[in-house]
Amino acid sequence: MRLSGKSIVVTGASAGMGHAIVERFVKEGALVTAVARRRERLEELAESLKEEPGKIVICTGDIGDENTSSRMIDLAVQEFGRLDVLLNVAGIMDDNTAVGDVSDEMLDRLFRINTLGPLYAMRKAVQVFLSQNDESGNIINVTSVGAAHQTAGVAYCASKAALTAATKNTAYMYLEKGIRCNAIAPGGVVTEIPLVMPTPDEFGFGRSSALLTHAPELGMPEDIAEAALFLASDESRFVNGTILTCDGGWTAF
Repeated sequence: MRLSGKSIVVTGASAGMGHAIVERFVKEGALVTAVARRRERLEELAESLKEEPGKIVICTGDIGDENTSSRMIDLAVQEFGRLDVLLNVAGIMDDNTAVGDVSDEMLDRLFRINTLGPLYAMRKAVQVFLSQNDESGNIINVTSVGAAHQTAGVAYCASKAALTAATKNTAYMYLEKGIRCNAIAPGGVVTEIPLVMPTPDEFGFGRSSALLTHAPELGMPEDIAEAALFLASDESRFVNGTILTCDGGWTAF
């Protein structure tokens, strides 16, 4: 098994990509701390995986709250003795609003969940990695092709671009400490996000939707889980500071 015995924290675990990642990882022997706001979803996930070779513990909380980051990583160390991998999956979409019309509320919410939450978790994880004194540690962030292409509004694209920058900065800063940091940049993926995202801004959506003419069929959460499995495994030990685009060729133009 490719993740046997690895202690891994996964945020956004109750649905979509995070849910698929937890399923794949536990089947590969991982010891997963699954984090999300909806406890009932996490309990259902844990129950469905109880016969698999790995293990799962659940942690509920808002990933934009710094306290959640500390609690989830402390729980992983408490339950499994250490932390090996942090996987920041949780994220939200904006309403395609351009900078001239974006609200303070939208900016605050998108940056809190998409950027600050992962940064809080990364900070805590690095502190734990360094305390383990074995020159190891692995962070995987789920960003977006929107970090470099105008596939959404300014709040979403800017928040994901900031996380991309943090990914590369962390890889460089801790290179000599043995800590790796990479990101996955999905394109269109079948998730629940379209069901909960706000009504699109007419002007912004008109601009960003022009890129849809190049879009292939939507990917599945399991496609992202396979990419995450590679980056979480020892097979990717020489991969660091990389943004792995998973968009079916959408942004190849």
